[in-house]
Amino acid sequence: EVTFQGEVKSFHAEEISSMVLMKMKEIAESYLGKTVKDAVVTVPAYFNDSQRQATKDAGTIAGLNVMRIINEPTAAAIAYGLDKKDSSEKNVLIFDLGGGTFDVSILTIEDGIFEVKATAGDTHLGGEDFDNQLVEHCVREFQRMNGGKNLASNKRALRRLRTHCERAKRALSSSTQATIDLDSLFEGIDYNT
Repeated sequence: EVTFQGEVKSFHAEEISSMVLMKMKEIAESYLGKTVKDAVVTVPAYFNDSQRQATKDAGTIAGLNVMRIINEPTAAAIAYGLDKKDSSEKNVLIFDLGGGTFDVSILTIEDGIFEVKATAGDTHLGGEDFDNQLVEHCVREFQRMNGGKNLASNKRALRRLRTHCERAKRALSSSTQATIDLDSLFEGIDYNT
């Protein structure tokens, strides 16, 4: 249920998904410079048949011919070319840590055929959780280093700290260390860790 300009509207999940797919279709058409009619749509490996069908229906509502629904881990393996390496059987671990979710799947790939053997995850664990933990750590460290000064009450300081924590987290994707360095973070006090 959404209230917009004083008007209340209710939507089914498929309608919301179709809006997202329509926008993605527009972006693809703009980038490619031609009409997009057919699509392969990915879903989490743990989706059941009714969720897969609802996703396919959303694609149809969006004006797409959904040729196939495939599991996200399978799409990741294809994107990395794991289906092209050789024809021997191999087991692959796909680790997907998103902004708000964490998924792990084990696939067997043989002769270009992908089979999801197992999947698990946490729909309440992701990059935002790491950001929050890092911010909380920095707030405690700042307080400990500065005679109990608590910057948590200062929204601007917290926002600046969060931005730098997010940057540090991203830097750690390709490096073994990162620094957080803020001039005059709170009450004129610099922060560096």
